[in-house]
Amino acid sequence: MEASPAGEESTSWEERCNINLMPSELILKFRKEIQGLRVGVNLEFYNAPRNDFQAKLVFKPLSPDRRWKFVYEPIHQDVHILSKKIPVTKFFNLQVGVGHNFQLNAINWQWKLTTCLGGDGVSRIRNKTTLGLCPGVDFRFGWRADYVLPEITGGLGTDRPLFNMNSGQLQASLDRVEAILNYPDCRCYRGEESKGESESICNDEYRE
Repeated sequence: MEASPAGEESTSWEERCNINLMPSELILKFRKEIQGLRVGVNLEFYNAPRNDFQAKLVFKPLSPDRRWKFVYEPIHQDVHILSKKIPVTKFFNLQVGVGHNFQLNAINWQWKLTTCLGGDGVSRIRNKTTLGLCPGVDFRFGWRADYVLPEITGGLGTDRPLFNMNSGQLQASLDRVEAILNYPDCRCYRGEESKGESESICNDEYRE
């Protein structure tokens, strides 16, 4: 993406700035409150590069300081109990869990350390944006942007050109679209939930 000595750039604007609005994940969620628990049924459809379908049954406590969630995947016959994301430092979060696969009759442990820091000269933003369509119906969009900031360099009396510009790069995509149906309206807890997600979604998968 660096400019040539004649001032002509080697790549086009389409290559430097690419925005993909075709989501790779489409998810329909049904939520209901039962005796202090939020019960959710997720129907997840995956587009390219893989064509797949997944169903999940999710249990979470409704308290703002909820520390766990229970996930059952009937197709794969997997059961997981995951902790909430635990802040390790200002920039890192840790999540641990234990699961059991009924097909393999095996217990597994998992852990995940996520960070908001970029790498290899590329910075990344991952976020969820929630739009309330009407009482009890929400749409949530998971989007990602990888970018390299523009850079201008030059010099006199060196082998470098007098003026050189790196135009930077932007690769953005709409990764996930969720339709969330709440019964009754569970969005009184959404403010706390959205805050937690915005802090932990950087460089992470979009998960329930």
